[in-house]
Formats: sequence, C-alpha cells, structure tokens
Amino acid sequence: MKNELPKEFKIDLKNFLDFLFLEKGLSENTRLSYEQDLRTYAQFLMTNNIKGFSFSNEKVVAEFLELLSDMGLAVTSRSRYLSSIRSLHKYLLATGKASYDFTDLIDLPKIRRSLPEILSVEEINKIIESIDTSNYIGVRDRAIVEVMYACGLRVSELINLEINNIIFDAEILRVLGKGSKERIVPIGSQAMNWLYLYLNNVRGNFYKAGVSQNIVFLNRRGNKFSRMGIWKLLRQYTDKAQISKEVHPHMFRHSFATHLLEGGADLRAVQEMLGHSDISTTQIYTHLDKEYIKEVHKTFHPRS
Repeated sequence: MKNELPKEFKIDLKNFLDFLFLEKGLSENTRLSYEQDLRTYAQFLMTNNIKGFSFSNEKVVAEFLELLSDMGLAVTSRSRYLSSIRSLHKYLLATGKASYDFTDLIDLPKIRRSLPEILSVEEINKIIESIDTSNYIGVRDRAIVEVMYACGLRVSELINLEINNIIFDAEILRVLGKGSKERIVPIGSQAMNWLYLYLNNVRGNFYKAGVSQNIVFLNRRGNKFSRMGIWKLLRQYTDKAQISKEVHPHMFRHSFATHLLEGGADLRAVQEMLGHSDISTTQIYTHLDKEYIKEVHKTFHPRS
C-alpha cells in the first residue's frame, strides 16, 4: 500500500503526473516510474520537515542522493532519481509553483563507462590480408570486411545495405541507421575497389531470383546475412590471422572511430559518420584517443 502524502505533496505530484501522461504523452509505465521515484523523494523531504516540493533546495536534494548512495543504489538508479526530480521542479517553475529551479546546479552522478576494446590498424590489416581472394567467396568476404571498417557500419546496417544506397560516382554510402535516421558515409578508395569487384564479378554467383532482391552482400543461399553469419565470417579470419582478441563486428566500428580521431579527425565529423544523435556518445572515443596519446608518450618520451 502506498504511503499517504500530505495534501501539498499530493496535489503537486498528481498534477505533474497528469501533465506527463496527458500532455507529454508518456506511457503508463514511465508515469509509474516517475511516481515511485517522487514518492520516495517526498518521504525524504517530510523527514526533513519540508512541507512541499516547492520548499526543497539544492542542499536537500544533494543529501537525498547521498542517502541513496549509502543505501547501495547504483549510479544509474541515482541518475534516474535526479532526472525525475529535475523534471518535477522544472514543471513547478513553469506552472508558477516555484520561483526558480535549483536542480540545474546539481551534477548527475558520474556513470563510469568502460572503454570499448578496439583492433589496431595492424590487426585489422592482418585480418584483411588473411582472406584468400583467389575465389569468389574470398572476394565477397574481403568486400564485407573492407566496407564494414571503412564506413564504421553497425552489423545491422551492413547486412541491410542495398545497391541503390551506394552512390558510386561520389564514393559514398547512404546508410539507414537507428530510428530510420539516414546518414551519408564516405567509402574510401580501397573499400570501393573491392565493392566494385564484388558487385561486377562475384555477386551473381550468390544471386537467386525472388530471394536476393537489392541486398548488396548475399550468403550462399542468396539471402542477406544474419548477424551470426557476419560474426562467424569474422571469427574465421580472425583465427586465421592469429588475433587473440574476442573479435566481434562492432569492434570494427569502435576501431573506425578511434583510428579517425587518432589521425586528427574532427569529433563532429566522426559523430556524423557514426550516426550518433548525441555527441556525448561519440566522446567516449576521445578517451580512447587520450589513452593512445599517453601510451605514445610513455613509450617514446625519454623521461616518461
């Protein structure tokens, strides 16, 4: 049974939740999540003799987040609580129930993001060179790996790539990414050469009428590859190249971004090529770049 809140809290909470549901169009599940977080927040305010949400302040919210930490809540959970509290106080300001919003002064708890593992340029070259291109399967596989690395594609983008998404004259791909967002990515001359070779001389060996449609990369049955099919293909050549890392398709995307930044590429340009809507997602690769720079310094500087 829910703890009953005093009238001041109850009215503000109900109005805010109605606003989320009716005007913002958020789902019932999201609404319930907000309600649960804000009821817990309200209980904390009451224990501190605060008589309503609009009487809260920066210090109290900071103490609340500290209590959640002491209770063992993960950083992600504490971040969610603060997000709910911020949304409520912005609503109170907008509706005239509060004179200012102090929650912007409170930092979100830092979420530690593990850096993605990447392949070095040398390791990628070893994998590519391990592909025997004296047969049509090898030519196809070489084109797959070249395009995946040259364009930083997600595996879903690679397997769904269609011929009409290749703009041959400009040597670019039109990629349909997450949320059906379209982006343009340069291919690069080496990948383009292998793509030409595959499409002109090899794809016909895999093509099956009524099955293959317009898909670029076809498996033995004339269908588009599955995610597992691409993973197995990479595993085969990784083993052949004697790379000890657990290589997966997304590692090529991580490597693409990191190698561009190591080479001096602009972060915004890399964001655009990766199809990230938020630059903070791309910024993780700058941390990798910094690690690389530190390693270079450590290796070559006489007093490191």
